[in-house]
Amino acid sequence: MKTADIVIGLGFGDEGKGITTDFLASRNSNAVVIRFSGGQQAAHTVMIDDRKHVHSSFCSGALRGLPSYFTEHCTIHPVFLYNEWKELKDKNGNTNLHIHPLARVTTPFDVLHNRKDVRNTEHGTCGKGVGATMKRHESPYRLFAADLIAPRSLLIEKLKGIAFYYGFSEGEEIQNALDDFLNAIDQIEWNIAGYDYLNSFEHLIFEGSQGILLDMDHGVFPNVTYAHTTSKNAHEVCRQLGIEHIEMFYVTRIYATRHGNGWMSNEKQLPLQNNEEETCAFNEYQGVFRTGDLDYELLNYALKVDEGYGYAYRKNLVITCLDQLDEEFSIKKLTTKFDALFGSYSPYAKDFKRMDE
Repeated sequence: MKTADIVIGLGFGDEGKGITTDFLASRNSNAVVIRFSGGQQAAHTVMIDDRKHVHSSFCSGALRGLPSYFTEHCTIHPVFLYNEWKELKDKNGNTNLHIHPLARVTTPFDVLHNRKDVRNTEHGTCGKGVGATMKRHESPYRLFAADLIAPRSLLIEKLKGIAFYYGFSEGEEIQNALDDFLNAIDQIEWNIAGYDYLNSFEHLIFEGSQGILLDMDHGVFPNVTYAHTTSKNAHEVCRQLGIEHIEMFYVTRIYATRHGNGWMSNEKQLPLQNNEEETCAFNEYQGVFRTGDLDYELLNYALKVDEGYGYAYRKNLVITCLDQLDEEFSIKKLTTKFDALFGSYSPYAKDFKRMDE
């Protein structure tokens, strides 16, 4: 019987989905890890002994040795992917990545538009072109993973159309970006495969991106991500594969976080400790990393929203960063009944603890 774990963030992202995925990977060495939303804007940190990797274009089981799969709901950027491939290879991670033929491809034009559009930067952006890519795919100017293995002449014509879509004219900046883009495509051995590829695995680990409070349908517009960050897409893939034995892992830090613009309740600067490995830092696109007290009403809201997207035979809650704040988690304030409660007491999955036993 095929089984699946689905990892979902309950906040505005940065909850600890990477370490949770790594924990699940450590218990299922023959599984495959699947991204089902977002793309190269993810920054999921995994630490194993003296190795550390921030997963963006690969799933968070890669450092531990598991293969990665990106669904049609994701975006990929060949340059970012190639750069991360080299990093993972140097760290002896698993660079085996399969990509659905209809995954959306981010081009240099998407990234440039993303970073230069004032309205976009005011709303909030990671500067990786993901939102621009998803928006462009509502037009006829689309580029899919399958196009990367098509005849080069076809790819070039599609790229010309995308440049026209954004109104870019020829220039040194554009040409240099295109050269890097095409070179990266040539350096990668592309494994483009539909969902049949997943049938060779008995256990699937679905790794979410960002959090439910940034979902395009449920977040506070316009400061949302252009993706379904609930379990919606993961449940759809499970239904296609006939998987009914699903276990949920909902993740939150012991405190609230948000990296980027937009509304946030209970915001204040917290006296954190032991957070030297924090990878969320100031950058020119997202600004400062914001913190605040945990809002249990928002957690209940996020859990109730996700309940509508599919049935799971087990629901688990994961609380991360327990070593960074002297704070007790009040499970009684949550209305959802959980089968297990896990806690992360360090940046390492080996320090995960079952808290309800």
